[in-house]
Amino acid sequence: MQFDIKKSSAIGSQRGNILRLIRNAHGWLGLWGAVLGLLFGLSGFLLNHRNVMKIPAVKMEETEIQLPISEPQPKTAVEFTRYIQTALNVTHEPIKPKNISNSKPEFKAKFLNNTVNQPETFNVEFQLPQVRIQAEYVMGNQFATVKRDDANAWAFISRMHKGVGANVAWVLLTDTIAGAMIVLSITGVLLWTKMRGSRLIMTALIGGSSFLVVWFTFLMM
Repeated sequence: MQFDIKKSSAIGSQRGNILRLIRNAHGWLGLWGAVLGLLFGLSGFLLNHRNVMKIPAVKMEETEIQLPISEPQPKTAVEFTRYIQTALNVTHEPIKPKNISNSKPEFKAKFLNNTVNQPETFNVEFQLPQVRIQAEYVMGNQFATVKRDDANAWAFISRMHKGVGANVAWVLLTDTIAGAMIVLSITGVLLWTKMRGSRLIMTALIGGSSFLVVWFTFLMM
């Protein structure tokens, strides 16, 4: 009987140590998640209710220029991209459009019952949090058309909230928030159950059932 009491006491002590570790991890991650979560939560709230709260609209101010093309003229989309990066001092890599090529091959167009040869066209787009740059060049021309869209304050917040044009460091930072939320959820459940078998089993059943319902719902969509 004494052996059972000692064994039960040891198990209880071990459970208490684990709960303290979980509580500490939950607290520190909660602090980290609170700081960045406040930023994303506040910006998301303001963007969702900007019409009701009469917040200035998200706007992009467009500017267009004709950029001179020096010799030798670019012959490929890659050469044109490098030319734009050098001429405009753009350090970001261009975005890769889905299922769309950065170049439009030469083709023949019908115009007023005539067939007109159309030269190859190159397009490139750069996305930064505060600006969007689009450039188009028609083979043989002396100029390329460059459009620049500058974001106002609310457009900048919106683009940062969505991660548009963000660098790797910002993406990794936002990933830590997602990771913190996941760990907080798990540690919160463990603290609620206090590592007791009956509560753990009940939580696992509820969580597993909810996951399966969501999973099957997505499969049927």
